[in-house]
Amino acid sequence: MLIENMSNHDLRLAMLPYSSALKVVNMYVETIEEELFAMRQSNPIEHVKARLKRPSSIARKLEKKGYEPTVDNAIKYIDDIAGVRIVCLFQDDIYRIGGVIENLPNIKVVRIKDYIKHPKENGYRSYHMHVLIPVRMLDGEQLVKLEIQIRTVAMDFWASLEHKIRYKNDPAITDTIGEELLMCATLIEKIDSRMQNLNKKIMRLEKSDPPHDDIRDYFDIENTGEFESISKHKPNKIP
Repeated sequence: MLIENMSNHDLRLAMLPYSSALKVVNMYVETIEEELFAMRQSNPIEHVKARLKRPSSIARKLEKKGYEPTVDNAIKYIDDIAGVRIVCLFQDDIYRIGGVIENLPNIKVVRIKDYIKHPKENGYRSYHMHVLIPVRMLDGEQLVKLEIQIRTVAMDFWASLEHKIRYKNDPAITDTIGEELLMCATLIEKIDSRMQNLNKKIMRLEKSDPPHDDIRDYFDIENTGEFESISKHKPNKIP
């Protein structure tokens, strides 16, 4: 049956295994959070979001792939009907969390797309894991497809704004705007890396390992007159 012709009741039944899979993954992520916090005395996960694709989005994606927009085709050809997004503070946390998820006994990793080491042409960066989650339903156990996205706050910031810009203007996005978005992605990647280096610096200080170099070396300042002017002109003291 075509998705657009299904009743709300039938759609809820079709989506039930996916919503159940989201609950299972959310439980795993909470456990990972607690364990990493206990090990490091800090929580590397900023926030977690879960979503189910809307029926209209599923139908459009199937049509774009050249398939008839039916529930059977959605189950067979769409890997991200259910999705979980884990937003971390630093890039190192992405691979650490991804490794923990890979080793979970009840999750089978089908495919990994590393858009951090290999960003998309538009500058998009994220770490995607396509997995199978066993879900117990009344008629037996089902393996449900689910996508897990792991990214930093900076990556999520860029991706959210880029999506809004393209959603409102596509296909009117010009080459110039595309180039500007790519430039912003490059700048954000540099900031992401610098913040991670700064965090490593702070962690060494916390371990009573006083550094012998200047903290400004971690920012690799080149041709940044604005930064230099800030350091040279200190604010007047408040009387």
